[in-house]
Amino acid sequence: MRRFLQAAAMVIMAAFMTAAGSIPAHAEDFKVGTWKTAQTIQPFFYQDFLSEQDTVKVYPFTNPADQKSALLAGSLDMCGTTLAHAIHSASTGQPVVLVAAMCNKCSALVVKKDAGIESVVDLKGKKIGYVPGTMHEILLRETLTRNGLSPRTDVQLLRVDFFDMGLALSQGDIHAFLSGEPFPTLAEEKGYGSILSYPYYGDAIGDINACLLVTRQFADQHPDKILRLVKAHVQASRHLTADPEEWLTRASNFGTAKSTLAKAVPNMELAWNMDAEFVQRTKALGQRMQDLGMISRQPDYEQLFDLSFVQQIKADLHPHD
Repeated sequence: MRRFLQAAAMVIMAAFMTAAGSIPAHAEDFKVGTWKTAQTIQPFFYQDFLSEQDTVKVYPFTNPADQKSALLAGSLDMCGTTLAHAIHSASTGQPVVLVAAMCNKCSALVVKKDAGIESVVDLKGKKIGYVPGTMHEILLRETLTRNGLSPRTDVQLLRVDFFDMGLALSQGDIHAFLSGEPFPTLAEEKGYGSILSYPYYGDAIGDINACLLVTRQFADQHPDKILRLVKAHVQASRHLTADPEEWLTRASNFGTAKSTLAKAVPNMELAWNMDAEFVQRTKALGQRMQDLGMISRQPDYEQLFDLSFVQQIKADLHPHD
């Protein structure tokens, strides 16, 4: 009887605590996917900007395709991806929705040091490393085309994994590569490469790069959860931008020296905002992808974008922010 009364008392106390607000009814478990890079680090800080009762489990991935697959399978609530991959997914009818930007910039065209390559036109006849289907491929093809070089006939494009590009360049297997940070900065720091250009074109694609993705079903059923995650993303992005010391110290745990990341900072930008210009640049990216034969049709951008979350958060910010 005593044990029964003790158990009953515990049940009544738990119910009382919930009713009194000690155990918030809105407590959630969030599952978020991202890369272990300085420019996609924000999810590792979400917990700092949610309630103590909420928990965020961050799953690191090595490429956007695997993140997206986990998202569609229901294993993630939200994940990072490149805008190029988001456009490709949406163009094939996959139910994906963009809810916030994640990072801008981060790309650079690197050439072998002392190889006599002083401008893009000097790449004619050269071997260039790239990863197919990425933002970097699109920027590489855009750069070559704008300088009168055919990506098909004037250069030799070779598929090289990001982590192997530095070795391939230093050994002379390739003459150049277009990749994301920190690999361009590492190439200069170690002395085997030189950054030839930062391939951002303000009249077209610009410096957009990665974003946050959810499924259409999740957006329809859990807009409150998305809003809380996006708000944590905004707060993390702003916090780390304002405190580069904390940003780079934490990012160095991913395997790149803090001193290297510090040199790469001018070419990395944490982001969250999506405005009319962001949407226009994304559409320009989609058009270039179709021109290059990477997609057969344009996605429904009205379905791909949901600006409501960042718009609501922007409205809550102080005017001077």
